Amino acid sequence: MKLNGKVALITGAGSGLGRRSSQLFASEGATIAVVDIDAERAKGTVALVEEQGGTAIAITADVRSEKQVADAVATTVDAFGAVDIAFANAGIVSRGGVPSVAGGEQVDFEDLTDADWQDVVGVNLSGVFYTAKAVVPTMRKQGGGVILATSSAASLVAYHSIAMYSATKAGVNGLVRGLSLDLGRYGIRVNAIAPTHGMSPNFLAPEGTPVVGKSYEEVAGPWDPGVSPIPLKLGRPPSLDDNARAALFMVSDDSAYMSGVVLPTTDGGTLSRVGMWFPEDLEPSTDGHGA
Repeated sequence: MKLNGKVALITGAGSGLGRRSSQLFASEGATIAVVDIDAERAKGTVALVEEQGGTAIAITADVRSEKQVADAVATTVDAFGAVDIAFANAGIVSRGGVPSVAGGEQVDFEDLTDADWQDVVGVNLSGVFYTAKAVVPTMRKQGGGVILATSSAASLVAYHSIAMYSATKAGVNGLVRGLSLDLGRYGIRVNAIAPTHGMSPNFLAPEGTPVVGKSYEEVAGPWDPGVSPIPLKLGRPPSLDDNARAALFMVSDDSAYMSGVVLPTTDGGTLSRVGMWFPEDLEPSTDGHGA
């Protein structure tokens, strides 16, 4: 097993990628500290891990609070004696989200408030900083460890109506690169994944929405690769598992000499596009020989 004997702390683990990664990491031998702002969701993830024979604890914490994150790390060390993997996964989208995806109302940029800004910066960027800061002393004593952050394709290209979110995720990329230089001397690797597709609808859903456990594409209805905007045409939609498996690769010894890397995941060629889309970019080939 790839993570046998490892202790993994995962933030935002009550739903979406965090929940799926908790299950996958546990199946590979890791003990999991499930950290989430929603106590019931965290307990739900623990139940799923235990159902498959794994070991996990639920910790309620708001990653916007440095103290709560530090307390979550301390609780993990008290319970399991170590933190070998810290997956700073918790994230929120800017108010207004992506209207075409979420079905919500667009919020004009000038109508966003300082509170909106502080909220998204607090979760998406400060939360990664606080998580890294809290685990480094333990990892140094252990002689190494892995810090992984969830960035986004929105850190690399523009997405409609979420400029603040994009800014925070670009900040995550810079933090990862800087920390990889600062912490490498202690045997600590720092990387990020930047998902494009295969993420959870819970990310854009109102608070309290039941955990879906599937990707946007999986819940959208019957999968038709011919009408999907993803250039890569496969017979199934992208899933949470596609991103979780990339996360597993990045925290395991399979990537032992990778640090300071932002890895686009579940991209399917989307990021390879030119700035302007042309009809042939969206239409599948009809001659059987590709575009």
